[in-house]
Amino acid sequence: MKKLTLTMVALAAGMLAGTAIAQTAAQPPKAEPSMQKVLDAMASLKPKPIETLSPEEARKQPSAADAVKKVLQDAGQSTAPEPGVTMKTQTVQGKGGSFPVHIFTPEGKGPFPVIVYYHGGGFVIADTKVYEASVRALAKGAKAIVVSADYRLAPEHKFPTQPEDAFAAYKWAIENAKSFNGDATRVAVAGESAGGNLATVVSMMARDQKAQLPVHQLLVYPVVDNDMNNASYKKNANAKPLNKAMMGWFFKHYGADPKSPYALPLKATSLKGLPPATVITAEIDPLMTEGKAYADRLKKEGVTVNYRHFTGVTHEFFGMGAVVPKAKEAQQFAADELTKAFTAKR
Repeated sequence: MKKLTLTMVALAAGMLAGTAIAQTAAQPPKAEPSMQKVLDAMASLKPKPIETLSPEEARKQPSAADAVKKVLQDAGQSTAPEPGVTMKTQTVQGKGGSFPVHIFTPEGKGPFPVIVYYHGGGFVIADTKVYEASVRALAKGAKAIVVSADYRLAPEHKFPTQPEDAFAAYKWAIENAKSFNGDATRVAVAGESAGGNLATVVSMMARDQKAQLPVHQLLVYPVVDNDMNNASYKKNANAKPLNKAMMGWFFKHYGADPKSPYALPLKATSLKGLPPATVITAEIDPLMTEGKAYADRLKKEGVTVNYRHFTGVTHEFFGMGAVVPKAKEAQQFAADELTKAFTAKR
């Protein structure tokens, strides 16, 4: 009897342990069908876990843009960029080095308002090419010239190179707007993920240095904090295409000062005096909680904010307008908010 009792105790302990493991390895929310198609396409490209790679190896992995391309190819649809936007490249001088900016111009007469855009990739990977669908959508939707900055990446270029390059690109766009048919009085900033971080950090730098403020800041699932135990990190610890382990890897390679508001804007003493903001978050994303918290804090400190949360979609969904209807909706929402800001400045 004693042996049986011990066996039962052992079984019960095993069941409890199994429950604890299941609770720890929480499954992210279910993706809606068009989003799931992209996730399936991504899986078929067999990306290696970013957190197990060197930065050089990580930069060669298939991206969300590659997954969208595969969905289009599988459906027999064109993968060519949407027409109606032209692109040229110029060079900006940053502190201790230069970097390219890509200028996307919509059809029409101008002078056009200007959006300075910063791509995602955890400050370590990716470039404008990976995020070109977002850039083109904003150029067409907001009828604005988009200056997309390929800021220098970590860990080869240490923090604060990235925010300094981002601010240099912003200042360059204002100073040179006339030369590319832009309106220097109507300049906004925008970015996704790490780029959302840089967009709001540039707004802070402009405020702190008493420079011309952006007329608007578009922040798409921005990185603004390093609390990796908040609700959405727990819920989406194993999400795709971004998970908790990857964010740890990005933070490690970025090597930023965690106390600096120019690294983690949610830690700023004050957000007062920043430009009006549009903040977008996704449900299946470790960054959802901090994005919402940042929108709430901006609002609390007197900044006009329009916040929109999208369910059933993942991190990186914003640029997937060609195959995910909610991405098209988010792009239109963002373009409308930017258009309002530009119109108000006329």
